[in-house]
Amino acid sequence: MYKKIEELAKKYAPSVTEWRHAIHSCPELSEQEEKTAALVAEVLTGLGLDVRKNVGGHGVVGLLKGAQDGKTVGLRADMDALPMLEETGLPFASKTSGVMHACGHDTHTAMLLGTACVLSELKADIKGSVKFIFQPAEELNPTGGAPGMIKDGVLENPHVDAIFALHVWPGFETGKVATRSGAQMGASDRLFLTVSGKTAHGSAPHQGIDGIMIAAQVVGGLQTIVSRTVAPVDSAVVSIGTIKGGYRYNVLADKVEMEGTVRTLRAETQDKMPALIEKIAKGYAQSLGGDATVKYVKGYPPTINAPELFELVKEIVPASIGEGSLIVPDSPDLGGEDFSFFSRERDCLMAWLGCRSVGQPMSETPVLHNTKFNPDEGCFPYGMRFLASCAVGYLGKRG
Repeated sequence: MYKKIEELAKKYAPSVTEWRHAIHSCPELSEQEEKTAALVAEVLTGLGLDVRKNVGGHGVVGLLKGAQDGKTVGLRADMDALPMLEETGLPFASKTSGVMHACGHDTHTAMLLGTACVLSELKADIKGSVKFIFQPAEELNPTGGAPGMIKDGVLENPHVDAIFALHVWPGFETGKVATRSGAQMGASDRLFLTVSGKTAHGSAPHQGIDGIMIAAQVVGGLQTIVSRTVAPVDSAVVSIGTIKGGYRYNVLADKVEMEGTVRTLRAETQDKMPALIEKIAKGYAQSLGGDATVKYVKGYPPTINAPELFELVKEIVPASIGEGSLIVPDSPDLGGEDFSFFSRERDCLMAWLGCRSVGQPMSETPVLHNTKFNPDEGCFPYGMRFLASCAVGYLGKRG
């Protein structure tokens, strides 16, 4: 079966590349994925699948029923782009100014379409069903697009037993697949912090309360949460991304607004972060005569890979892609992924698909969310082989 999958992946690779170029040149932001969804629905309908549109927004779901009854496995890809100005210079670069597929969702969508083609040709050998889940709004933190699809019943009719997904990853070379048991990616929360002070002339700071000076102290103080409150064997990140405040060069600011992100790996650590941040912010601000308010918005939970699926993948990847193709990272990544909402409902596994050209130094490779990000298209057949093999392998053992 794996040999058939390999041959079919090669057969459909040109189509996957064509779809990727079409999607990449017409990127759509979260909740605006109309053209991408239309392309997906057209391809799935052409394969004779049962197709549902407008699932959780612009989500599309295709159902492939195997020749024999059995369980149902889900394969998921995300479709939305980012509000970034592309600088790749590619002939199929974004035609929409300020919008770009800088996170590889165009490749995920194209590879899953290719996987649908591969598995459609193997329908007679499939025991059970495969549900192809094309999800909108993955970048829409803290809401995400997965909860809307779950609410609209994507995991039912038929009941989905397990879900696999992949994400292109420039940290690994093409031909490699990286995954692990347990936490694969971190929780991603939003932080809104406002410091209040009192205006005064810059020449007489004693007559006011310097909001900018307080903000500087708060930013530094927040790092003690990670270094002195979170256990060294645990992981957490508190980063302030924006600071806005002040009226004029010689006037003390009475209000400074900050936004940031908080990343954690364990639910217990995530739960205690709001109180710790508020205690630090208020403590510094009040000790200097001001005050601080904190709004903490929980976003994506950690993405957790089911140990049982990881054990299955440890068998499947070497057999389907080759010995040495599987990498088991020592630690997860603190980037957020709303695939995590699926992993709270069903057994799930997310894998990172190597997309850096073999031999190319990492120092010369644009990373995710970079204006020049362009994954090696040679990874497409490997992505299809991984997804198709996981579906067939899971149903073969569970179907």
